[in-house]
Amino acid sequence: MNFKNKVVLITGASSGIGKDSAIEFAKLGANIVLVARRKEKLEQVADELKKFNVTILTCQCDVSNKEQVKEMSRIVLEKFDSVDILVNNAGFAIYGSVSDLTIDEIESQMETNYFGMVYCIKNFLPSMLDKKSGHIVNVASVAASFGLPGIASYCASKFAMLGFSEGFKHELKNTGVGITVVSPIMVRTNFFEHPSFEKMPKFSPISLSSKTVAKAILKAANSPRLEIIVPSVVRGAVWMKNTFPYFINPILGKSFKKQLDSMKKD
Repeated sequence: MNFKNKVVLITGASSGIGKDSAIEFAKLGANIVLVARRKEKLEQVADELKKFNVTILTCQCDVSNKEQVKEMSRIVLEKFDSVDILVNNAGFAIYGSVSDLTIDEIESQMETNYFGMVYCIKNFLPSMLDKKSGHIVNVASVAASFGLPGIASYCASKFAMLGFSEGFKHELKNTGVGITVVSPIMVRTNFFEHPSFEKMPKFSPISLSSKTVAKAILKAANSPRLEIIVPSVVRGAVWMKNTFPYFINPILGKSFKKQLDSMKKD
């Protein structure tokens, strides 16, 4: 897909993967809709995009709130009629065991990471189907394939996103609308700024830059594939887990639970 003059809407656009995706799309001449909760941060990103001479619209919106998403979509569709690329990137995690997390903390992750995606899709899908074109990119995580201690509720939200996308992809056949999930490993963003991660090592040596993931999102926006794992070599680990779960799961579970238990002792 040639992105010039296409309308690209990105949630969680105020920083990290969302911000870098906006920059990469704008470089290619796309018009950008920036969506996030923090108005000041959105305006800073919009200022950075001005040098690309594209149309920019900022929308302050908490995607976990269905009424806010409905109002945001009304504003966007009044200006552009439709979006060509919808990037559902907004998401966060709270680290902690299920026994320690509150129900509200578990629900909040599902509300943003999963239902936020659903709300955006439901509001922008009709216009995509009407014009028989468009692509949805859902930013998940390798945690969509591995259930890990300490982030069980986050994993659940990403498992849900991947499962929804797989079923939905079948429904979209022959409509002209596509859907692709981008699943990166650990990314160097403010994702880990939540207080629950305070005692954890922030980034591993193999963690990715947000720009690397942004480039994968551009690739996904023009891809027939269901899922793009970043880096691609990690697809082998997913295959191993699915093929030999009795071997891989105990290794992963033990290593991640060790980290969780050590934090509880501190």
